[in-house]
Amino acid sequence: MQAVLGICGYSGSGKTTLLEALLPLLTQRGLRVSVIKHSHHDVQLDSPGKDSFRHRQAGACEVMIVSPHRVGVFAETARELTLDEQLARLSPCDLVLLEGQKSLPVPKLEVYRPALGKPARYLDDRDVIAVASDAPLAAAIPVLDLNDADGVAHFIAAWLADRR
Repeated sequence: MQAVLGICGYSGSGKTTLLEALLPLLTQRGLRVSVIKHSHHDVQLDSPGKDSFRHRQAGACEVMIVSPHRVGVFAETARELTLDEQLARLSPCDLVLLEGQKSLPVPKLEVYRPALGKPARYLDDRDVIAVASDAPLAAAIPVLDLNDADGVAHFIAAWLADRR
């Protein structure tokens, strides 16, 4: 099974920005990384009028779009997929980063900005293995500089190497 690391934090904490900075740095280290982004909303992944949308509306349970450079699958589900079901749909890789799904019992890196005025997860969530912050913190787990993406990538790569 692929290694899974959650990237958790409140809205506006910088999870997506950190992921954007981390992905090329992890890739440069020779890692194949996938991301699962969770949304609480009923997102539409294609547009009304497009062939893929029309096929789904007509009853297809899945529609795959293939081009020379990428592939996409639009699937209808009766319920939200479990993490195992989500992972089974991904191609093999070294690491899967989860953005969101903060309540899952997986190792997590918390993105925490005290200025947001929200409580820190790392104080109560034993699955948080490190916290990336823009302020100094006293914590029993590693505290990483949120503005040092290379340092965070180094931590993740070392954590992944320890798991192997």
